[in-house]
Amino acid sequence: MKKEEKPVVVKSADRVLDIFELFAEEKEPMSLMDISRKLGMPASSTYKILQNLQARGYLETDKQERAFYLGYKLFEIGSKYLQNTSLSAEFHQVAQKIVDDLNESVFLAIRDGGNILYIAEKQSSHAVRFVSHLGMKLPLHATAMGKMFLSSLDQEEIRKLYPDEELGALTSSTIHSYRDLLSQLEEIRSAGLSFSQGEAVEGVRCVAGPIYDSSKQLVASLSISIPSARMDDELWSRAIEWVRQASRELSTKLQFQQ
Repeated sequence: MKKEEKPVVVKSADRVLDIFELFAEEKEPMSLMDISRKLGMPASSTYKILQNLQARGYLETDKQERAFYLGYKLFEIGSKYLQNTSLSAEFHQVAQKIVDDLNESVFLAIRDGGNILYIAEKQSSHAVRFVSHLGMKLPLHATAMGKMFLSSLDQEEIRKLYPDEELGALTSSTIHSYRDLLSQLEEIRSAGLSFSQGEAVEGVRCVAGPIYDSSKQLVASLSISIPSARMDDELWSRAIEWVRQASRELSTKLQFQQ
């Protein structure tokens, strides 16, 4: 009988995966010594791995370069994977129904640190419309989908994103007060929907809803964008109802149960 071969374990690769799994468990920025101590790894070799991961975009550091946290590269890989999963396929089916009814653009995004990352869209046929492109990023606080993600965070997590309480402006309508943002997030938590009034793009209004997975985690957000010139009360009301319905439908597809 042939002896079963044991899988080859590459120690350095194992340590990289240990670091990723540690960040997934801790969910907080950690210093070099924190990581070294928790994983029982020598500080010198831990430092080399962390520097390598930071250079490749898999880790980032705070302004003092003392605390590490997961970088954009992992989110980028995750978004590319997500585009090929059932969520993307289900989104296109739902979005097509919305476009058929409203003829307005529909978008799907995930969170990428302090930004949203557009991963799917279904455009309207109107000449005047908001056009994104896959992989485009916009600040969380300036977008309806971004504010939906912010509403899922506690105040400590939000504070880490805006340590100086400074909110960058994309337009003259972008929310600029940190206190106003916190107040708006409370309203979003109560309503279950979020809105943008020309805050990312002048003259474009958006409504966004949450998409949850089976573990009740907010994993994506769906939005409808409508130029103000085409807006009326009936269209806006129908868009809001579509976002509610589509968000529930996509969450159900991901096995979410309230």
